[in-house]
Amino acid sequence: MDNSLDKRTILIVDDMPINIQVLAGSLKSEYQIKIATSGGTALKIARSEQPPDLILLDIMMPEMDGYEVLRQLKERASTQNIPVIFVSAKGEVEDETRGLGMGAVDYITKPFHQPIVQARVKTQMNLIQKTEILEQLVSLDGLTSIPNRRRFDDVFEKEWRRARRVSHPLSLIMIDIDYFKAFNDKYGHAVGDDCLKFVAMRLTTLVNRGGDLVARYGGEEFAVVLPETNADNANLMSERFRESIESLKIPHLTSPVADHVTLSAGSATIIPTSNENHLTLIRAADKMLYEAKSAGRNQCKFIDLSDDAETRDGDESVELHGRANADPS
Repeated sequence: MDNSLDKRTILIVDDMPINIQVLAGSLKSEYQIKIATSGGTALKIARSEQPPDLILLDIMMPEMDGYEVLRQLKERASTQNIPVIFVSAKGEVEDETRGLGMGAVDYITKPFHQPIVQARVKTQMNLIQKTEILEQLVSLDGLTSIPNRRRFDDVFEKEWRRARRVSHPLSLIMIDIDYFKAFNDKYGHAVGDDCLKFVAMRLTTLVNRGGDLVARYGGEEFAVVLPETNADNANLMSERFRESIESLKIPHLTSPVADHVTLSAGSATIIPTSNENHLTLIRAADKMLYEAKSAGRNQCKFIDLSDDAETRDGDESVELHGRANADPS
């Protein structure tokens, strides 16, 4: 079986093919290797949809040297955290100091000693793994163990930019547990916490595409990001969420809606344009959630903003044109 997809990726940047050959030969059994023979090509690879995990960067190159490549990497948010190990024949202390001061994580001098190269690369890969684990922990909600608001913000902004670039629809569902304060008052906060856990677990099980995200947005509210999903399918997903939570039959005797826990949902869909802000979609989904609650709760409302992009100007007070369903049943 080919396990190459599980391997970390290293970008080797050097204008001398023999140097690339030597480095790649010592690392290819453990890592996927990408190569670049110029600084410009290296920057394009680093800024691509699949950037490398680590860059081995030669300093002395024509047109654009390694220092300039590193400077440009550090300028962009998308590439500034990719670790760079300088590889160079320059072994003076001031050269090493300059590179490390600019943000390189290590410095290897030529001629190469393969065990040293392998050890230093492994050290950096271990650090990357530990950093990713910490970032995952920071991105999880402490109670429900699903992605938190911080993770939602990161994913939603990324998907917004991607949808705008490729002109694909992006849908957002905002979900609220009906009369949750009354639930807490009746059963206590410990039971309320259990309720949030059950709801979070059930919502997560209903999402099966890799790019979709269910997150705890705050309190008893959840948000679902659905890339490449039109308004009708987003509304169908909302209804699946609502029906599934209702089927749990979690007792809620103080709810005016039912004798068990229910939820309300609002969804919005848009094909983003360059003059719009991602808050447009959040406000639209929030408005639909408000309409669902105002209409009696335990129901879903949706709006499709993707059919009338010409009427939207991206202003914060943008009117919610498009079509909202009048009958959610």
